[in-house]
Amino acid sequence: MDILGTETDEVLDEVELKIQVKMLYHKMAKILKNRECTVLQLRYGLVNGGCKTQREIAKLLGISRSYVSRIEKRAIKKLSKAFHCNTPINIENEEDE
Repeated sequence: MDILGTETDEVLDEVELKIQVKMLYHKMAKILKNRECTVLQLRYGLVNGGCKTQREIAKLLGISRSYVSRIEKRAIKKLSKAFHCNTPINIENEEDE
């Protein structure tokens, strides 16, 4: 017999996702340089929902596509390290910068 998820499960999943997204944005702001943050926002549609190619980002920023690739890779590595360190952060009581 298949057991369907309850509405409570869906709500909990939605809350967990929102917490993770908030944590991602917080870590991006704290850890990444402005250009790294910009590249990730454009590349993965974190601001307006529209993902851009490395070539499009390079043209917007006036840099080479290969440099966009290096920036993207470095930024992802920094974020990955930050999430794997499990450094506790308080995202509710900090002032917006």
